[in-house]
Amino acid sequence: MTATTMNKITRESLMTLEAYAKARPEFRARAIAHKRLRTVHIGEHVTLLFEDETTVRYQIQEMLRIEKTFEESGIQDELDAYNPLIPDGRNFKATMLIEYDDENERRVALTKLKGIEDKTWVQVEGCAKSFAIADEDLERENETKTSSVHFLRFELSEEMAAALKYGVSLAMGIDHTEYAASTTLGDETRAALVADLS
Repeated sequence: MTATTMNKITRESLMTLEAYAKARPEFRARAIAHKRLRTVHIGEHVTLLFEDETTVRYQIQEMLRIEKTFEESGIQDELDAYNPLIPDGRNFKATMLIEYDDENERRVALTKLKGIEDKTWVQVEGCAKSFAIADEDLERENETKTSSVHFLRFELSEEMAAALKYGVSLAMGIDHTEYAASTTLGDETRAALVADLS
């Protein structure tokens, strides 16, 4: 079984709405703690949430619960929408959130930050930056502004994956003319992401 098929969530592995209602308090607490380890803030206004099987499973179960979906076609739609967010062993996949509390400030920022998703990178110590491949499912930017949510994929070479497993540092950042920031991951977050690599 390949890493790609191994990580995909199947219809059979999901809880029914009734089962999820019972398991939700414990499952939700676990998922939130898990997400915290996989969350990276770059500067003041950008957050990357690195997805994996657990974060995606939680998202699917929550969507089915909110929409009260129990028909096969509806469940399959959610699986088709969210399964591509699970990394396949040689990449990191993240939801990018551009966050401004003030609505007017956000509107202005999204105009200035057009293209920011393509200027976001991860860098394995000793290797070149790997820039994001953004929004493969649909275009989230128009002529005037970017979206406040993007889906990013960062491809890693064999050498990068091996170096990370060996223990080198992992940095992330954005090289946009209107938003330049970077951060080096702490040990716990770095370890959580390295676990995504096969």
